[in-house]
Amino acid sequence: MGLSEGLLNPEKKAMLVDDCCNMLETQLASKSGISGIALKTAFSALKGVKPGYIPYAIEQLLPECLKAIDPIWNQGVEKGDPVGYVTANSSYTADALLGVTDARVKSVRRPIVRGTYEKLRGSAKKHVEEAIPDFANIIDKYTKA
Repeated sequence: MGLSEGLLNPEKKAMLVDDCCNMLETQLASKSGISGIALKTAFSALKGVKPGYIPYAIEQLLPECLKAIDPIWNQGVEKGDPVGYVTANSSYTADALLGVTDARVKSVRRPIVRGTYEKLRGSAKKHVEEAIPDFANIIDKYTKA
């Protein structure tokens, strides 16, 4: 069974989305400097699209994201440490996740969402790589539950 089938059942999905939202907030809070200000400003703009937009977006992206990292996770399972493996391969994992968002943003109808993504895409890989350990731990939490 793939990650998306196991983690997106109704009992786990809402908690998984909440944990991902909290992870995103924590990651943003840790950012500083000009890039941190840019990220926080962009995040605020996205939150202003409509109430609940961030959880909605995460919920929409999760199935594809889990499917994209499923092979990496499974390699980690085979090695006996999926969290460690995904973290050690954070560049590859980030590329897989960004491939999902790159494809999805092409069909986004809201100009503020597309524009914000395009402005930040150049620095996105670094930030996604930094979040991989936390994301892997969240996945691990729900694969054991």
